[in-house]
Amino acid sequence: MRWWTVHADRELSELVPAPPAAVRDYYVDLDNIKRVHPLIVSVETLSRVETPGGYQQTYRVVDRIRLGPLTLRTTYRARLSVPASGDVLTEADQSPGVRLRGRVSFDAVGGGTRVTERIGITAPRLLAGVTIREGVKAHVEMLAGIRSHFEAGGSR
Repeated sequence: MRWWTVHADRELSELVPAPPAAVRDYYVDLDNIKRVHPLIVSVETLSRVETPGGYQQTYRVVDRIRLGPLTLRTTYRARLSVPASGDVLTEADQSPGVRLRGRVSFDAVGGGTRVTERIGITAPRLLAGVTIREGVKAHVEMLAGIRSHFEAGGSR
């Protein structure tokens, strides 16, 4: 790690009233996630590559980021590595030097699913505070949105 960057690890969790397979299928489709992630404006699939144990999908994502009275749009690439079963790995790389790496698990608990997202965020020191705070806030809201989707009877 260089002196001009800051890294933070966070673990977020949400109980979702649906089976793990349904929640996982919903999560790995970024067209669904744009409905519940407060920063995402649009998602475009760039590629999907089958791997020996699953697939890897790359997206172009446009976010809107509020900085006080300003709203900025930023475009970046996000990639999901989705094995046939088990944890999903996520990557998002955004300029200038913002990196998010995640591991998401979907564990059966009491008739539902505990979604646990372990994320590592790296950002330039000058942007680290707002990047980490707003990134975590957005992912908490996203997980709550997934829960709400299934509470409302959403199947996918």
